[in-house]
Amino acid sequence: MSGRDRPEEQRPGGLRGVVAKFREVTYGMAAHDMTRYAMRSRASMEHLFILTTMGDLLGVPILPPYYSLRLLPYVVPQIATWKRRMLREKDVTDAIF
Repeated sequence: MSGRDRPEEQRPGGLRGVVAKFREVTYGMAAHDMTRYAMRSRASMEHLFILTTMGDLLGVPILPPYYSLRLLPYVVPQIATWKRRMLREKDVTDAIF
């Protein structure tokens, strides 16, 4: 079956391609900034949560160890990236982006 024999919807640059591009452009204009802001807010909340529960790892005892141990199974997958984020050097330009 050649490109001329296919229906309009199945061609590579057909109607579906135009609709998909229109959706992407509309998303970029309407919701991309909101999505980035929501993801940044979620990351900062998770960062703060891990700091309050696992602050003992960095020498900041906020919660008693009992509660930290109770929450440990939920936090273990994120500890390595959290420690890297906390201990890296920060620059003035980090606040801009």
